[in-house]
Amino acid sequence: MLERLNQAMEYIERHLDEQIDVSVLARIAVTSEYHMRRIFSALAGMPLSEYIRRRRLTLAGAEVLAGERTLLDIAVRHGYGSGEAFARAFRAMHGVGPAEARRTGAALHSQPRMSFRLIVEGSSSMRYRIVQKDEFRVVGRKARVPLVHEGMNPEIVSFVRGIGRETLERMEALSDQEPRGIVAVSDNLADSRAEGTELDYYHGVVTGAEAPDDMAELTVPAGAWAVFEHSGPFPETLQYLWRDVFTQWFPSNPFRSRPGPEILRTRLSPDATEADAELWIPVERTTAGPATPR
Repeated sequence: MLERLNQAMEYIERHLDEQIDVSVLARIAVTSEYHMRRIFSALAGMPLSEYIRRRRLTLAGAEVLAGERTLLDIAVRHGYGSGEAFARAFRAMHGVGPAEARRTGAALHSQPRMSFRLIVEGSSSMRYRIVQKDEFRVVGRKARVPLVHEGMNPEIVSFVRGIGRETLERMEALSDQEPRGIVAVSDNLADSRAEGTELDYYHGVVTGAEAPDDMAELTVPAGAWAVFEHSGPFPETLQYLWRDVFTQWFPSNPFRSRPGPEILRTRLSPDATEADAELWIPVERTTAGPATPR
């Protein structure tokens, strides 16, 4: 898969002065558009759209300093409909407007070209299994919260603390299938997975039962799930598990992510410093074939 991703990166470079269709990149990488965005974000640490924008503004910066084209010509060449829009984007990346950069020869920022390679380190392996599940419901309390990549998410912590013991016990009594017990469910995440973007967070159970009147309900279609197990320090082990799934497991296995919620079952040690985690990711088997860049 990494080779095909690198072919997609080459396509981006050859078409930076054109509108880039993510569906074309997905075809080159022989994957879905959904998985293309997800895997790029996990590997690169930034959304695909942000990388393309920064690469364009890197090339635009060199053209601004060269002084051979007008600023409006450069703006249009790199996909901006007006000089004002180009100036705002240019300043956001480089810290200076294009006219001032040309006049003063200011130092600009550069986004290097990306390529991906496999680095083998250590001898640890990931424990996983593939599970087929019929349609089910997630039933519990729901909140809209920002995405936090590292450390505790204060909005989730505050939300969960506000759920009473009696409500949690009623939730747990509804649990009738894997993963059993109280789970954390993330749904409607932004494709970019950028820090601060919002998601729907459910604190509840997986069940076939309908939701009580005071609880939210999410119906999840039938499909395949990759289930990963890991133990370690809390909360780092939870966040590193998600990262390792997308940067190590997906590039090495014939599966890709598909739209759907992500489910995390966590069991904490008595002092809450260690956790046993079980992460459920909706997946589908790939049908890999030769890449066809255009």
